[in-house]
Amino acid sequence: MTAIKDALSETVDGLGNELEALSHRIHANPELGYQELKASAWLSEFLQAKGLKVERGVAGVETAFRATLETGEGPTIAILCEYDALPGIGHACGHNIIATSGAGAGAALAAVKDRLPKGRIQVVGTPAEEGGGGKIRLIQGGVFNEVDCAIMIHGFDRHLLHQDLLGIVRVTFDFTGKAAHASADPWEGINALDAVIQTFNAISMLRQQVRPDARIHGIITNGGSAPNIIPEATSAVFYVRAASLDYMWEIYRRVVACAEGAARATGAELRVTQGEMVYEPLKRNQTLLDLFKANLERLGVKEEEPIPDRLGSSDIGNVSQVIPAIQPLIKVAPTGTAIHSRAFAGAAVTPLARQGLLVAAKAMAMTTADLLASPAVVRQAKDEFATAR
Repeated sequence: MTAIKDALSETVDGLGNELEALSHRIHANPELGYQELKASAWLSEFLQAKGLKVERGVAGVETAFRATLETGEGPTIAILCEYDALPGIGHACGHNIIATSGAGAGAALAAVKDRLPKGRIQVVGTPAEEGGGGKIRLIQGGVFNEVDCAIMIHGFDRHLLHQDLLGIVRVTFDFTGKAAHASADPWEGINALDAVIQTFNAISMLRQQVRPDARIHGIITNGGSAPNIIPEATSAVFYVRAASLDYMWEIYRRVVACAEGAARATGAELRVTQGEMVYEPLKRNQTLLDLFKANLERLGVKEEEPIPDRLGSSDIGNVSQVIPAIQPLIKVAPTGTAIHSRAFAGAAVTPLARQGLLVAAKAMAMTTADLLASPAVVRQAKDEFATAR
């Protein structure tokens, strides 16, 4: 495999300018979940030009795609791409790098197709990670039914092989009160904003009684129309996260109870809407992580110290619950740069981001080649998956 890996590395380097330009293009044109028409088209066109067979709109999701490279009968390995942006702050999660590094890995593998072991490689475009659950829709649509293992990376401020992800459920609270003049006759009104504020206060108190790895956070999406009108309709959205789904649902029920109590206390009516897409925790697969680690080290990259309290959520967790899957973190921003920040968005188009993009593309391509060459290791990853909690 040494010669193949050297060729993969050289190919990615040769694609460097093209990949960076594509990454910058996606970054400059941020699109929200399920609206990534430009990004998915650019990635599909790039992969098709490199020799992969591209299917668009897979699983009935307009901005999803699957680009396939077949070398014969063998394992099927998926390389996943994300390319949706965040509202207001664009690519502050670096999905432009996730997308182009996955596409770069697929293009590099296509360039050495005649030398690869037998199997099937699929570069899968997965929309709407930022709350829309694109991977969940692809799971439901059968995209991963024939996939043996999946790999993707995420940009970060350091190199880490694995970071735990929390399960997450989203909930919307809509309160309905009664409008009245806030000065002339406020006693005639029922203040729906009071219900929202009481909900926030009750949840703030609840936080003292939850485990350290749980998270509850929310925003007011509608706080009323004018200060001189008692608010008759208000809304808030909360995210509830935990390391286990059982505990997540336990906290969720308590959060809903906070809103119900606020509604009773203020006299407002409450409508509770649970978010459709529930993200699951990331199931660790050490077999795949060890392969990826060896390839990172081959590239001169060492894993850094993990940060135990930086816990997010992603729909890659759902994929990891149905097949072996990993999401190593690759340094693309200066140490200490928080994701979902404007600083991270700015970092995602710097020379450091280019360096991380190329390292990620090489490591994913090499790990995919390893898996094609070693069906026994694929079986080992699947056996570990089957016995892991």
